[in-house]
Amino acid sequence: MADELNKAALEEYKSSSVEDRGEEGEIVGELDDTASSLGKQITMKHPLEHSWTFWFDNPSGKSKQAAWGSSIRPIYTFSTAEDFWSVYNNIHHPSKLAVGADFHCFKNKIEPKWEDPVCANGGKWTMNFSRGKSDTCWLYTLLALIGEQFDYGDEICGAVINVRVRQEKIALWTRNAANETAQVSIGKQWKEFLDYNDTIGFIFHDDAKKLDRAAKNRYSV
Repeated sequence: MADELNKAALEEYKSSSVEDRGEEGEIVGELDDTASSLGKQITMKHPLEHSWTFWFDNPSGKSKQAAWGSSIRPIYTFSTAEDFWSVYNNIHHPSKLAVGADFHCFKNKIEPKWEDPVCANGGKWTMNFSRGKSDTCWLYTLLALIGEQFDYGDEICGAVINVRVRQEKIALWTRNAANETAQVSIGKQWKEFLDYNDTIGFIFHDDAKKLDRAAKNRYSV
C-alpha cells in the first residue's frame, strides 16, 4: 500500500510557501534551542522508497537510421521528495516540449527500453490526451509513482510522456505483463488517481515488438 510518509511529505512541500521552504529543493526544519542560540539551521529531507531517474529522448537527436532508443539520455536521479520538486519545477512540462519528444521517469537502474531485463517481459497502460492537455495528469502520475500509491508498486517500472503533433500520450510501464491481476489493479488505480474516464488498454511489449502498431490490447479497464 502507499507509503503515507512519502505522500505526506510531497503534499507538505507542494503546499508550503517559499518562506517555509527556504532555498528551492530544501525544507528548513525548526531549530532546536541549541542550534537557535548558535544561529544554525538544520535541513531535513524526506527520502522516497525508491530512487527515480528522469530520461529524455530529444526529437532533434532522432534519425530514421538510428536504432530505437539510441538517443535516450538520463537527465537526473532523485531520491527525496524535495529533490523531485526541485527538478520538476525547473523543467519543461509536456505542453512546452517539442513535438516528437519523449520524457521518462523510471526507477533508478531501469532503462526505459524493451531490452532492459526488468522491462523485457512487461507491458504498458496508455492514456491519450489532446495536445497541451496532459500536464496535470503527468504530474499526478509522477506523484503516484514516487509516492508508492499503487497496491502492486513492485510491478511498476516507470512512466513516459510522448508528445506528438495532435496528441500527448502517457504510458505506465510494468514488469510482468502475464500477471493479469496486478496489471488490472494498476490500470484501475491509475484511472482513479487521475479521474480519467475513458477506457485504457494494456499492450504486451512482446506484441508491440512483433506487430508494432497492429498490437492489440490484452487487458482493458
